[in-house]
Amino acid sequence: MALHFETAEFASRLTRLTDQMRAEKLDAVLLFAQESMYWLTGYDTFGYCFFQTLVVKVDGTMSLITRSADLRQAKHTSILEDIHVWVDRVNADPTLDLRNLLVDMDLLGARIGVEYDTHGMTGRIARLLDAQLSTFGQIVDASYLVSRLRLVKSPAEVVYVERAAALADDALDAAITLTKSGADEADILAAMQGAVFSGGGDYPANEYIIGSGTDALLCRYKAGRRKLEANDQLTLEWAGTYAHYHAAMMRTIVIGEPTHRHRELYNACLENLQAIETVLKPGHTFGDVFDMHAKIMDERGLARHRLNACGYSLGARFSPSWMEHQMFHIGNPQPIEPNMSLFVHMIIADSDTGTAMTLGQTYLTTTDGPRTLSRHSLDFIGA
Repeated sequence: MALHFETAEFASRLTRLTDQMRAEKLDAVLLFAQESMYWLTGYDTFGYCFFQTLVVKVDGTMSLITRSADLRQAKHTSILEDIHVWVDRVNADPTLDLRNLLVDMDLLGARIGVEYDTHGMTGRIARLLDAQLSTFGQIVDASYLVSRLRLVKSPAEVVYVERAAALADDALDAAITLTKSGADEADILAAMQGAVFSGGGDYPANEYIIGSGTDALLCRYKAGRRKLEANDQLTLEWAGTYAHYHAAMMRTIVIGEPTHRHRELYNACLENLQAIETVLKPGHTFGDVFDMHAKIMDERGLARHRLNACGYSLGARFSPSWMEHQMFHIGNPQPIEPNMSLFVHMIIADSDTGTAMTLGQTYLTTTDGPRTLSRHSLDFIGA
Protein backbone atom coordinates (compact mmCIF):
# COMPACT_ATOMS: atom_id res chain seq x y z
CA MET A 1 0.00 0.00 0.00
CA ALA A 2 1.13 3.55 -0.74
CA LEU A 3 0.03 5.25 2.48
CA HIS A 4 0.97 8.79 3.51
CA PHE A 5 0.25 8.10 7.20
CA GLU A 6 0.77 5.34 9.73
CA THR A 7 -2.16 3.01 10.33
CA ALA A 8 -2.36 4.31 13.92
CA GLU A 9 -3.11 7.77 12.51
CA PHE A 10 -6.03 6.43 10.49
CA ALA A 11 -7.27 4.48 13.53
CA SER A 12 -7.28 7.68 15.59
CA ARG A 13 -9.27 9.51 12.92
CA LEU A 14 -11.83 6.71 12.72
CA THR A 15 -12.24 6.84 16.49
CA ARG A 16 -12.84 10.57 16.38
CA LEU A 17 -15.43 10.12 13.65
CA THR A 18 -17.34 7.29 15.35
CA ASP A 19 -17.32 9.18 18.65
CA GLN A 20 -18.93 12.14 16.89
CA MET A 21 -21.39 9.84 15.15
CA ARG A 22 -22.50 8.52 18.53
CA ALA A 23 -22.88 12.07 19.79
CA GLU A 24 -25.12 12.85 16.81
CA LYS A 25 -26.95 9.50 17.09
CA LEU A 26 -25.90 8.32 13.64
CA ASP A 27 -25.77 4.62 12.85
CA ALA A 28 -23.78 5.23 9.66
CA VAL A 29 -22.55 7.95 7.33
CA LEU A 30 -22.25 7.97 3.54
CA LEU A 31 -19.13 9.89 2.58
CA PHE A 32 -19.02 11.40 -0.91
CA ALA A 33 -16.26 14.00 -0.41
CA GLN A 34 -12.95 12.69 -1.71
CA GLU A 35 -11.05 14.56 1.01
CA SER A 36 -13.15 12.77 3.65
CA MET A 37 -12.23 9.38 2.17
CA TYR A 38 -8.58 10.40 1.89
CA TRP A 39 -8.44 11.67 5.47
CA LEU A 40 -10.10 8.58 6.87
CA THR A 41 -8.49 5.83 4.78
CA GLY A 42 -5.79 7.26 2.50
CA TYR A 43 -7.87 6.53 -0.61
CA ASP A 44 -6.41 8.79 -3.30
CA THR A 45 -8.18 9.24 -6.66
CA PHE A 46 -9.96 11.67 -8.94
CA GLY A 47 -12.58 8.99 -9.56
CA TYR A 48 -15.10 10.97 -7.49
CA CYS A 49 -16.13 12.58 -10.78
CA PHE A 50 -18.17 9.37 -11.05
CA PHE A 51 -20.34 7.77 -8.39
CA GLN A 52 -18.58 6.37 -5.35
CA THR A 53 -19.39 6.23 -1.66
CA LEU A 54 -17.59 5.26 1.51
CA VAL A 55 -20.01 3.77 4.05
CA VAL A 56 -18.90 4.08 7.67
CA LYS A 57 -20.85 2.40 10.44
CA VAL A 58 -20.73 3.61 14.02
CA ASP A 59 -18.94 0.39 15.00
CA GLY A 60 -16.06 1.37 12.70
CA THR A 61 -16.92 -0.93 9.79
CA MET A 62 -16.08 0.67 6.43
CA SER A 63 -17.15 -0.35 2.91
CA LEU A 64 -16.37 1.42 -0.35
CA ILE A 65 -18.51 1.20 -3.48
CA THR A 66 -16.79 2.48 -6.61
CA ARG A 67 -16.10 1.71 -10.29
CA SER A 68 -13.76 -0.98 -11.60
CA ALA A 69 -11.29 1.71 -12.70
CA ASP A 70 -10.73 2.62 -9.04
CA LEU A 71 -10.63 -0.87 -7.55
CA ARG A 72 -6.84 -1.14 -7.71
CA GLN A 73 -6.47 2.52 -6.80
CA ALA A 74 -8.37 1.92 -3.55
CA LYS A 75 -6.40 -1.24 -2.74
CA HIS A 76 -3.06 0.45 -3.43
CA THR A 77 -3.58 3.80 -1.69
CA SER A 78 -5.88 3.03 1.24
CA ILE A 79 -6.40 0.84 4.28
CA LEU A 80 -9.77 -0.30 2.89
CA GLU A 81 -10.42 -4.01 2.64
CA ASP A 82 -14.13 -4.21 1.79
CA ILE A 83 -14.46 -2.76 -1.72
CA HIS A 84 -17.49 -3.21 -3.98
CA VAL A 85 -17.72 -2.40 -7.69
CA TRP A 86 -20.81 -1.14 -9.47
CA VAL A 87 -20.90 -1.95 -13.18
CA ASP A 88 -20.87 0.67 -15.93
CA ARG A 89 -23.89 0.02 -18.14
CA VAL A 90 -26.71 1.77 -19.98
CA ASN A 91 -29.09 3.49 -17.54
CA ALA A 92 -26.95 2.43 -14.60
CA ASP A 93 -28.22 3.49 -11.17
CA PRO A 94 -25.37 2.86 -8.71
CA THR A 95 -27.54 4.15 -5.85
CA LEU A 96 -29.44 0.85 -6.17
CA ASP A 97 -26.16 -0.99 -5.69
CA LEU A 98 -25.55 1.22 -2.66
CA ARG A 99 -28.97 0.43 -1.23
CA ASN A 100 -28.30 -3.28 -1.57
CA LEU A 101 -24.96 -2.83 0.16
CA LEU A 102 -26.62 -0.97 3.04
CA VAL A 103 -29.09 -3.85 3.41
CA ASP A 104 -26.20 -6.33 3.53
CA MET A 105 -24.61 -4.13 6.22
CA ASP A 106 -27.79 -4.41 8.32
CA LEU A 107 -28.61 -0.71 8.04
CA LEU A 108 -32.26 -0.96 7.02
CA GLY A 109 -34.21 1.42 9.24
CA ALA A 110 -31.03 3.06 10.50
CA ARG A 111 -30.31 6.76 11.03
CA ILE A 112 -27.84 7.59 8.26
CA GLY A 113 -25.93 10.81 7.63
CA VAL A 114 -25.10 11.87 4.08
CA GLU A 115 -22.39 14.22 2.81
CA TYR A 116 -24.47 16.30 0.41
CA ASP A 117 -22.37 19.47 0.24
CA THR A 118 -19.46 18.21 -1.83
CA HIS A 119 -18.36 18.13 -5.44
CA GLY A 120 -18.49 14.34 -5.24
CA MET A 121 -22.28 14.56 -5.00
CA THR A 122 -24.04 15.82 -8.13
CA GLY A 123 -27.65 16.95 -8.16
CA ARG A 124 -28.62 13.91 -10.19
CA ILE A 125 -26.95 11.55 -7.73
CA ALA A 126 -28.64 13.31 -4.81
CA ARG A 127 -32.06 12.80 -6.40
CA LEU A 128 -31.37 9.13 -7.15
CA LEU A 129 -30.01 8.56 -3.66
CA ASP A 130 -32.96 10.23 -1.94
CA ALA A 131 -35.37 8.17 -4.03
CA GLN A 132 -33.62 4.92 -3.09
CA LEU A 133 -33.46 5.75 0.61
CA SER A 134 -36.84 7.48 0.99
CA THR A 135 -38.31 4.42 2.73
CA PHE A 136 -35.03 2.96 3.95
CA GLY A 137 -34.51 4.75 7.26
CA GLN A 138 -33.94 8.23 8.65
CA ILE A 139 -31.66 10.24 6.34
CA VAL A 140 -29.99 13.42 7.67
CA ASP A 141 -27.58 15.95 6.22
CA ALA A 142 -24.10 15.27 7.61
CA SER A 143 -22.20 17.40 5.11
CA TYR A 144 -19.87 18.96 7.67
CA LEU A 145 -19.30 16.06 10.04
CA VAL A 146 -15.86 15.05 8.73
CA SER A 147 -15.10 18.57 7.55
CA ARG A 148 -15.25 19.84 11.13
CA LEU A 149 -13.03 17.03 12.36
CA ARG A 150 -10.44 17.87 9.73
CA LEU A 151 -10.10 21.47 10.91
CA VAL A 152 -7.55 20.67 13.61
CA LYS A 153 -4.42 19.09 12.15
CA SER A 154 -2.51 16.24 13.77
CA PRO A 155 1.29 16.48 14.19
CA ALA A 156 1.70 14.24 11.13
CA GLU A 157 -0.54 16.54 9.09
CA VAL A 158 1.34 19.63 10.25
CA VAL A 159 4.52 18.16 8.74
CA TYR A 160 2.81 18.02 5.34
CA VAL A 161 1.35 21.52 5.71
CA GLU A 162 4.81 22.87 6.50
CA ARG A 163 6.26 21.08 3.47
CA ALA A 164 3.52 22.55 1.30
CA ALA A 165 4.35 26.01 2.65
CA ALA A 166 8.01 25.59 1.74
CA LEU A 167 6.98 24.67 -1.80
CA ALA A 168 4.77 27.77 -1.96
CA ASP A 169 7.81 29.86 -1.03
CA ASP A 170 9.83 28.18 -3.77
CA ALA A 171 7.11 29.05 -6.26
CA LEU A 172 7.22 32.71 -5.22
CA ASP A 173 11.00 32.74 -5.62
CA ALA A 174 10.55 31.41 -9.16
CA ALA A 175 7.95 34.06 -9.96
CA ILE A 176 10.01 36.96 -8.62
CA THR A 177 13.03 35.87 -10.65
CA LEU A 178 11.08 36.06 -13.92
CA THR A 179 8.76 39.00 -13.27
CA LYS A 180 9.90 42.05 -15.22
CA SER A 181 8.90 44.17 -18.18
CA GLY A 182 8.42 41.96 -21.25
CA ALA A 183 8.06 38.74 -19.27
CA ASP A 184 5.38 36.30 -20.38
CA GLU A 185 2.76 35.19 -17.87
CA ALA A 186 3.06 31.70 -19.32
CA ASP A 187 6.72 31.43 -18.30
CA ILE A 188 5.97 32.71 -14.80
CA LEU A 189 3.12 30.24 -14.36
CA ALA A 190 5.22 27.34 -15.64
CA ALA A 191 8.10 28.23 -13.32
CA MET A 192 5.83 28.43 -10.27
CA GLN A 193 4.14 25.10 -10.87
CA GLY A 194 7.47 23.58 -11.88
CA ALA A 195 9.03 24.60 -8.57
CA VAL A 196 6.33 22.69 -6.71
CA PHE A 197 6.69 19.60 -8.89
CA SER A 198 10.49 19.67 -8.66
CA GLY A 199 10.16 19.83 -4.89
CA GLY A 200 8.11 16.65 -4.82
CA GLY A 201 4.74 18.36 -4.60
CA ASP A 202 1.42 17.70 -6.28
CA TYR A 203 -1.08 19.37 -8.56
CA PRO A 204 -3.10 21.94 -6.61
CA ALA A 205 -6.82 21.36 -6.10
CA ASN A 206 -7.58 24.38 -8.29
CA GLU A 207 -5.72 26.44 -10.87
CA TYR A 208 -3.25 29.11 -9.85
CA ILE A 209 -4.55 32.64 -10.28
CA ILE A 210 -2.39 34.78 -12.53
CA GLY A 211 -3.44 38.07 -14.05
CA SER A 212 -1.75 41.29 -15.10
CA GLY A 213 -2.97 44.68 -16.25
CA THR A 214 -6.73 44.85 -15.76
CA ASP A 215 -6.78 41.09 -15.16
CA ALA A 216 -4.82 41.69 -11.95
CA LEU A 217 -8.16 42.68 -10.39
CA LEU A 218 -9.63 39.21 -10.95
CA CYS A 219 -9.97 36.60 -8.21
CA ARG A 220 -10.16 33.59 -10.49
CA TYR A 221 -8.06 31.89 -13.12
CA LYS A 222 -8.96 32.59 -16.74
CA ALA A 223 -7.50 31.24 -19.96
CA GLY A 224 -5.12 33.41 -21.99
CA ARG A 225 -1.64 34.78 -21.28
CA ARG A 226 -0.09 38.20 -21.90
CA LYS A 227 3.33 39.82 -21.63
CA LEU A 228 4.07 42.33 -18.88
CA GLU A 229 4.47 45.98 -19.84
CA ALA A 230 6.99 48.51 -18.54
CA ASN A 231 4.44 49.73 -15.97
CA ASP A 232 2.17 46.89 -14.94
CA GLN A 233 0.73 44.90 -12.07
CA LEU A 234 0.69 41.14 -11.62
CA THR A 235 -1.59 39.35 -9.15
CA LEU A 236 -0.69 35.81 -8.16
CA GLU A 237 -2.54 33.39 -5.91
CA TRP A 238 -1.11 29.91 -5.63
CA ALA A 239 -0.53 27.08 -3.19
CA GLY A 240 2.28 24.73 -2.44
CA THR A 241 0.79 21.23 -2.36
CA TYR A 242 2.24 18.15 -0.74
CA ALA A 243 0.35 14.87 -0.26
CA HIS A 244 -2.72 16.95 -1.21
CA TYR A 245 -2.14 19.34 1.74
CA HIS A 246 -2.17 22.98 0.67
CA ALA A 247 -0.51 26.15 1.89
CA ALA A 248 -1.70 29.15 -0.11
CA MET A 249 -0.11 32.54 -0.71
CA MET A 250 -1.14 35.69 -2.55
CA ARG A 251 0.80 38.71 -3.79
CA THR A 252 0.46 41.59 -6.24
CA ILE A 253 3.79 42.50 -7.80
CA VAL A 254 4.15 45.97 -9.32
CA ILE A 255 6.29 46.27 -12.46
CA GLY A 256 7.88 49.67 -12.98
CA GLU A 257 7.04 52.66 -10.81
CA PRO A 258 4.25 51.98 -8.28
CA THR A 259 1.44 54.50 -8.27
CA HIS A 260 0.39 56.32 -5.13
CA ARG A 261 -2.73 54.15 -5.14
CA HIS A 262 -0.64 50.98 -5.20
CA ARG A 263 1.23 52.14 -2.11
CA GLU A 264 -1.96 53.23 -0.39
CA LEU A 265 -3.68 49.90 -0.97
CA TYR A 266 -0.59 47.94 0.02
CA ASN A 267 -0.42 49.80 3.34
CA ALA A 268 -4.09 48.95 3.95
CA CYS A 269 -3.42 45.26 3.23
CA LEU A 270 -0.39 45.16 5.52
CA GLU A 271 -2.12 46.96 8.38
CA ASN A 272 -5.10 44.67 8.06
CA LEU A 273 -3.10 41.46 7.99
CA GLN A 274 -1.08 42.52 11.03
CA ALA A 275 -4.27 43.41 12.91
CA ILE A 276 -5.82 40.05 12.06
CA GLU A 277 -2.81 38.28 13.54
CA THR A 278 -3.89 39.66 16.95
CA VAL A 279 -7.23 37.80 16.77
CA LEU A 280 -6.15 34.70 14.85
CA LYS A 281 -5.90 32.62 18.02
CA PRO A 282 -8.00 30.69 20.53
CA GLY A 283 -10.62 32.81 22.25
CA HIS A 284 -11.76 34.25 18.93
CA THR A 285 -13.93 33.02 16.08
CA PHE A 286 -13.70 32.99 12.31
CA GLY A 287 -16.27 35.78 12.36
CA ASP A 288 -13.99 37.91 14.57
CA VAL A 289 -11.28 37.67 11.91
CA PHE A 290 -13.64 38.95 9.23
CA ASP A 291 -14.90 41.73 11.50
CA MET A 292 -11.35 43.01 11.92
CA HIS A 293 -10.85 42.87 8.15
CA ALA A 294 -14.06 44.77 7.41
CA LYS A 295 -13.42 47.37 10.12
CA ILE A 296 -10.00 48.40 8.82
CA MET A 297 -10.98 48.30 5.16
CA ASP A 298 -14.13 50.32 5.75
CA GLU A 299 -12.36 52.88 7.90
CA ARG A 300 -9.99 53.46 4.99
CA GLY A 301 -12.90 54.00 2.62
CA LEU A 302 -12.36 50.67 0.85
CA ALA A 303 -15.75 49.04 1.50
CA ARG A 304 -16.61 49.01 -2.23
CA HIS A 305 -13.28 47.46 -3.15
CA ARG A 306 -12.99 44.62 -0.62
CA LEU A 307 -14.53 41.15 -0.61
CA ASN A 308 -17.09 39.61 1.75
CA ALA A 309 -14.61 37.00 2.98
CA CYS A 310 -10.91 37.22 3.83
CA GLY A 311 -9.70 33.63 3.96
CA TYR A 312 -10.48 30.08 4.95
CA SER A 313 -9.22 26.83 6.38
CA LEU A 314 -6.82 24.73 4.31
CA GLY A 315 -5.93 21.07 4.36
CA ALA A 316 -5.92 18.04 2.10
CA ARG A 317 -8.30 18.94 -0.71
CA PHE A 318 -9.18 17.71 -4.18
CA SER A 319 -10.37 19.51 -7.32
CA PRO A 320 -12.13 21.78 -8.00
CA SER A 321 -11.06 23.85 -4.97
CA TRP A 322 -8.42 23.92 -2.26
CA MET A 323 -10.82 25.93 -0.04
CA GLU A 324 -12.40 24.13 2.89
CA HIS A 325 -15.94 24.85 4.08
CA GLN A 326 -14.93 27.05 7.02
CA MET A 327 -14.34 30.62 5.85
CA PHE A 328 -13.70 34.02 7.42
CA HIS A 329 -16.99 35.76 6.78
CA ILE A 330 -19.48 37.75 8.79
CA GLY A 331 -21.05 35.92 11.71
CA ASN A 332 -19.12 32.65 11.41
CA PRO A 333 -19.16 31.21 14.97
CA GLN A 334 -16.46 28.60 14.32
CA PRO A 335 -13.94 28.89 17.19
CA ILE A 336 -10.25 29.17 16.39
CA GLU A 337 -8.32 26.29 17.92
CA PRO A 338 -4.62 25.39 18.02
CA ASN A 339 -3.21 23.50 15.02
CA MET A 340 -5.52 24.87 12.38
CA SER A 341 -3.94 25.76 9.03
CA LEU A 342 -5.61 28.99 7.93
CA PHE A 343 -5.10 31.12 4.84
CA VAL A 344 -5.72 34.84 5.34
CA HIS A 345 -5.88 37.05 2.26
CA MET A 346 -6.29 40.75 1.67
CA ILE A 347 -7.77 41.44 -1.76
CA ILE A 348 -8.48 44.98 -2.92
CA ALA A 349 -9.79 45.53 -6.45
CA ASP A 350 -10.22 49.23 -7.20
CA SER A 351 -12.04 49.20 -10.52
CA ASP A 352 -12.35 53.00 -10.45
CA THR A 353 -8.59 53.44 -10.92
CA GLY A 354 -7.81 49.97 -12.28
CA THR A 355 -5.54 49.26 -9.31
CA ALA A 356 -5.08 45.86 -7.72
CA MET A 357 -3.40 44.92 -4.47
CA THR A 358 -3.31 41.63 -2.61
CA LEU A 359 -1.41 40.16 0.31
CA GLY A 360 -1.94 36.72 1.81
CA GLN A 361 -0.27 33.81 3.53
CA THR A 362 -1.00 30.63 5.48
CA TYR A 363 -0.73 30.41 9.26
CA LEU A 364 -0.67 27.59 11.77
CA THR A 365 -2.57 28.54 14.91
CA THR A 366 -1.07 27.92 18.35
CA THR A 367 -2.25 28.48 21.92
CA ASP A 368 -0.55 31.89 21.92
CA GLY A 369 -1.03 33.18 18.40
CA PRO A 370 -0.55 32.39 14.74
CA ARG A 371 2.73 31.09 13.33
CA THR A 372 3.52 32.25 9.83
CA LEU A 373 4.41 29.29 7.64
CA SER A 374 6.17 31.33 4.96
CA ARG A 375 9.81 32.35 5.08
CA HIS A 376 8.92 35.36 2.88
CA SER A 377 8.24 38.70 4.47
CA LEU A 378 5.13 40.76 3.79
CA ASP A 379 7.20 43.51 2.17
CA PHE A 380 5.98 45.28 -0.97
CA ILE A 381 7.30 43.51 -4.08
CA GLY A 382 8.31 45.57 -7.07
CA ALA A 383 10.01 44.57 -10.29
